[in-house]
Amino acid sequence: MSEKYVDLHIHTNYSDGAFSPAEIVEYAKKTNLAAISITDHDSVDGIDEALQAAQGSDIEIIPGIELSSSSTDSDGQITEMHILGYYIDYKSEKLNETLSVFRKTRLERAYEILKKLKENGVNLKDESFLKNVGKKSIGRLHFAKAMINESFAGSVQDAFQRYLAVNKPAYVPKYYMSAADAINLILSVGGIPVMAHPYYIHYTDKAMFKSLIDSGLKGIEAWHSKHPESAVRKFLALAEEFNLIATGGSDCHGTYKNEPPLIGRIKVPYSVVENLKRQITINN
Repeated sequence: MSEKYVDLHIHTNYSDGAFSPAEIVEYAKKTNLAAISITDHDSVDGIDEALQAAQGSDIEIIPGIELSSSSTDSDGQITEMHILGYYIDYKSEKLNETLSVFRKTRLERAYEILKKLKENGVNLKDESFLKNVGKKSIGRLHFAKAMINESFAGSVQDAFQRYLAVNKPAYVPKYYMSAADAINLILSVGGIPVMAHPYYIHYTDKAMFKSLIDSGLKGIEAWHSKHPESAVRKFLALAEEFNLIATGGSDCHGTYKNEPPLIGRIKVPYSVVENLKRQITINN
């Protein structure tokens, strides 16, 4: 029997992805994935659409989310940290009340970014991506794409490097909850909290890591499209050392450099899903 693979980190157009949840499911089918998780930034609104699209197929849809949070390291420095949540009760009133705060602050931030772009000569003619946001979670990637469409930037990387990244002219910090609060929120709605793409934060602070485990962290994302093999090995070892679940996914946001979507490119074994299911059993 051939090995089954999963992709547990995928974004849709309900946050900063290019594809609808239904399109994501179709791509997942084409790549013969056994399971996927929709993990939009601070949003759960694409999950029902994905579940509906997957009806009648063998693919499992794991309700998920990626919460924006921050943590303080041993030197007192605040570090951005994203926390993934799997098997969450995505219809929870408590969860959705919290996410409504994220939506409100993200929209306020978006208009501040727009103001700063104008002050720096970037006058976008089409601002419909702001006015039609609805329940969707808006972020800097939406601005980068709009800038590319109107020839203010040559690529997403160009837009970030010149305007949108930290310390650049149009950068505006976003609202964060603490990583501990993000972990507790996920636990309170029956989910499994996992540290997302730890390589992004160049994780070396074991004291901070242990404090998050004390708060209830259950896993760490070992496989990721931007994790070199050395990092994968490091995080797999870390998961074993601290008895955490090693998870993984592509972090797909759509097409990448005119290539097909990243969905399914990272070979994450189905055993990860089995480990998550075992944790749910323990929680219950």
